[in-house]
Amino acid sequence: MKLREARNGIYRSQATAAATMLLPMLALLVLLRLLPLANAMWSSLRDPRLGATGYVGIDNYLRVLSDPVFLKTLNVTAMFTAIINPLQIGLALALAVLLSQRIPAVGLWRTLVFLPAVVPQAVSAIIWGIALRSDGIFNALLHQAGFSKQGFLTSPTQALWCIILILTWIGVGYWMVILIAGINDIPPELNEAAKVDGAGALRRFWHITLPQLRRPLLFVLVADTVANFLIFAPVQILTKGGPAHSSSIIMFDIFERSYITGDVPGASAATVLLVALVLSVVAIQFRLLPGGDD
Repeated sequence: MKLREARNGIYRSQATAAATMLLPMLALLVLLRLLPLANAMWSSLRDPRLGATGYVGIDNYLRVLSDPVFLKTLNVTAMFTAIINPLQIGLALALAVLLSQRIPAVGLWRTLVFLPAVVPQAVSAIIWGIALRSDGIFNALLHQAGFSKQGFLTSPTQALWCIILILTWIGVGYWMVILIAGINDIPPELNEAAKVDGAGALRRFWHITLPQLRRPLLFVLVADTVANFLIFAPVQILTKGGPAHSSSIIMFDIFERSYITGDVPGASAATVLLVALVLSVVAIQFRLLPGGDD
């Protein structure tokens, strides 16, 4: 009986300690995430021009979903996500495998690859914006090589690709570090046994490294997907969604509706649609990918 009471006392003290540590984060989650989302959902169902209540139901959603600009933004966002996610994760995985080997100055190389991740996105965007100007270093190099100058950020066919390039440069190092940690957690006996059996580097990667990395890879995929859906600063600084909305993604469209055109109900509806889209994509990833249901 006394032993049971002692155990219950330990459990209660552990639960109290856990609650004490989690409470500040839970409060911030409610204050900074759940309350704004609830406010956006309420605003998306109203039109302030109609009086105190101004309840309009799903009219704002129908209006946004019938807007050609928003529909184009959805297409751009889908293409942007479909390109940048596998690009970032593929490069991060390749670098993680390479820089987890015993090569000279491996710590320096890891630091150099990770360095862009610690620079604020706004600063990186400004630096790249200068380099990609018509009189920037890239056009200067093209001119020296005998090629014509390129529009880059001012070209409807190149602007989105430039945003993808910049964000890949920023994000690859961050995801690489997570995957390196996952590789370091793989029991070395597995690779040693495979080497004894005559397995080459490619076979060891395919049959040992990749299966053992399924959970870190799933985390990276989900986190990278969410992060890329919420990209805003580089688009706002470099292209402002242009030219001709060719680089306008959903977060920038929400910003324009709310702060440029003053369409707060439309911006709220677009925000709720974005949250629903992100949750749907993440749910599909967890459902379909190995490691998501273990």
